[in-house]
Amino acid sequence: MRVLTAAEARAFDRWAIDELGVPAMVLMENAALALAEAIGSSFGEARRIAIFCGPGSNGGDGLALARQLVTRGYEVGIFLANFGRAPSADCAQQLAICRAMGLATFDLAADWQESAESAFTADLVVDALFGTGLERPLRAPYDELVEWMNALPAPRLAVDLPSGLDAGRSHPIGPAIQADATVTFGAPKIAHLLQPAAEWVGELSVADLGVPFDSSPCAGGNLEVLTGEDLRHGLPARASAAHKGEFGHVLLVAGSRGKAGAAILAARGAVRGGAGLVTVATVDSAWAALASAAPEAMSLPLAEDASGGLPFAALARLLTAARERDVLALGPGLGQSPGTFKLVQRLVVELADLPLVLDADGLNALAAAAASGAGAGAKGAKGGRRGAGGLRLLARRRAATILTPHPGELARLLGCSTAEVEADRLASVRRASELSGAIVVLKGSRSLVGLPSGEVSINTTGNPGMASGGSGDVLTGLIAARLAQGDDPAFAAQVAVHLHGLAGDLAVAAGVAPAVPAGTLAEYLPQAYGKLGQA
Repeated sequence: MRVLTAAEARAFDRWAIDELGVPAMVLMENAALALAEAIGSSFGEARRIAIFCGPGSNGGDGLALARQLVTRGYEVGIFLANFGRAPSADCAQQLAICRAMGLATFDLAADWQESAESAFTADLVVDALFGTGLERPLRAPYDELVEWMNALPAPRLAVDLPSGLDAGRSHPIGPAIQADATVTFGAPKIAHLLQPAAEWVGELSVADLGVPFDSSPCAGGNLEVLTGEDLRHGLPARASAAHKGEFGHVLLVAGSRGKAGAAILAARGAVRGGAGLVTVATVDSAWAALASAAPEAMSLPLAEDASGGLPFAALARLLTAARERDVLALGPGLGQSPGTFKLVQRLVVELADLPLVLDADGLNALAAAAASGAGAGAKGAKGGRRGAGGLRLLARRRAATILTPHPGELARLLGCSTAEVEADRLASVRRASELSGAIVVLKGSRSLVGLPSGEVSINTTGNPGMASGGSGDVLTGLIAARLAQGDDPAFAAQVAVHLHGLAGDLAVAAGVAPAVPAGTLAEYLPQAYGKLGQA
């Protein structure tokens, strides 16, 4: 499902009106019908509805909704928040119809708090102030009105977008309606899905306005939200005569002294992700724990250096082993010794024709290459930020490369701060993918999957319980398993991220709380596959 920027949302409305010839009043009526249905299904006990209407199209939607609700037996109060601004022509026409029907309207002016007092008795408050048309922080008295509405005891339903949010930004730009639910139209917008703005949206539903979105110019955008319905068709059923050799062989290079758990969790992710065979190359001190905790995986024990990590001397054995496998997953728990970093850097280059999943200390090794000047194109302050050279090192690779950084790791790769990454996750993941030519999975709440083409997918599965050590290791193994089974690399990353979050959701639904340990997360992957297949 496509996700729209603020400009695309406006363009969609203009296309429907100007190109298709659908009158704006018809769009308002269709929006009102969808809103009335949503109120009936999600707020079934509510009978007294307070609708706060602004002077534009969003307010017109609210006025049309008021008529729909009255005809269905609701008691409706309309609160006009124009504050001296002339309403749009369509909004004025909707208001005239409401008044002709004798609907109760309250014109909020200087004494608006007294005028709006009756809203305290409402069972539901509807925000139809601004919707997706806002691009700057609310000014007085709208900012005060929004804060006052947030203090009302009744739940709040936002029309299109909670007023105060910018549809194209992932961060609130000022005071905004804290909605319990939002009904948007045609397609979701950036602020609906990306954190922290999504915290203001509540439960999101997307309604049809009676115009064919897929035929609009906006349907070809470069941002989408992953849905089970879209992804399940890419998971082929296994043939009855299939054997393990048909589902690929993953080589996982992971673990170090004291970090055997990372290798174990990644191995479990690969095994439960469906790889036919999994071999884990790890240090001598970790392989016994691995054999006990992940008996389905084979092990390739290697001598360790003084710090407990893999030394550069392991290069020859790893190159030989990797060339006999289908996918290389590199990084979980490897450690950060200079020898290990050098080993990772050489493996990335020498195995340019082998699909690669790079995570954790594998990513830190790339950042270290840039810091030392080893990465191609690394520059100092005069030539651009340091860090990007490590990403450009990946551009030499010919096979698919998938990176799975958290914000701190991506910041090191881009040579910026974690705060800068978090301030614009979309731009950060696009820049990293463009520089590296790799698929980049930026982990976190609403993980992003960025492609070198500029396309970005937003994942909506997962929950805060997954914020625990080792969750990313399971994801690394799962992505590698999907690649080993022959998935298109972009699909492998997308479906793995979706399944990973879905496994966490299923664990929480089963009562796992307050955290979902990574080992438990891996155990729920088979159920996630089953759930996705039923989407």
